[in-house]
Amino acid sequence: MTMRIGVVTFPGSLDDGDAARAARIAGAEAVRLWHGDPDLHGVDAVVLPGGFSYGDYLRCGAIARFAPVMESIIDAARGGLPVLGICNGFQVLCEAHLLPGALTRNQHLHFRNRDQWLKVEATGTAWTNGFTPGQEILIPVKNGEGCFVADTKTLDALEAEGRVIARYIKGNPNGSQRDIAGITNEAGNVVGIMPHPEHAVEALTGPSLDGLGFFTSVLRSLAKDGQLAGGQQ
Repeated sequence: MTMRIGVVTFPGSLDDGDAARAARIAGAEAVRLWHGDPDLHGVDAVVLPGGFSYGDYLRCGAIARFAPVMESIIDAARGGLPVLGICNGFQVLCEAHLLPGALTRNQHLHFRNRDQWLKVEATGTAWTNGFTPGQEILIPVKNGEGCFVADTKTLDALEAEGRVIARYIKGNPNGSQRDIAGITNEAGNVVGIMPHPEHAVEALTGPSLDGLGFFTSVLRSLAKDGQLAGGQQ
């Protein structure tokens, strides 16, 4: 059966359509989820897309974290549901305490929009198992508040536990500590990444096809775990 990947739309989301398209290209059924509806409609995985949820008022992701759909996603993620947060979605995951740390203003105080090289570090997660350790990939980055920060104890724990999933290479676009571009939770089902894999899934529009690996990885993970469309077993 076809796996179903839910893509959330918040007021201010702008990459939800791209994320849904990436899911379809990977071979999944894309299910649109509305921020005000707590029903996850039996999806097998969820993507929190990029954009400016609720206009980034207060701070990025701070309001979206309290949306009705997020209450359901938080509970489901703690139960093992694969969740990918891209850019603003990464910020939402940190605000929801599904991932540690925070995303702050780029150190140079400028918005950055460019194709960015990353090195994949952790391949044991639901969203990165299709890559090889050390693989270099090229996907776009576009953010004004993409600088990942955390206290030294948290950073050391992420390193020691192998929870840094990707690092910036050939230049750090936002000043993220230890060049961190993405991290995962302890269980490996929740991943946040600041660059945009959904913009690198087609030769016509992307700098590469490297981003597709995130979406095919979760389908492989779901199939391996014996999860069927319509909800987790």
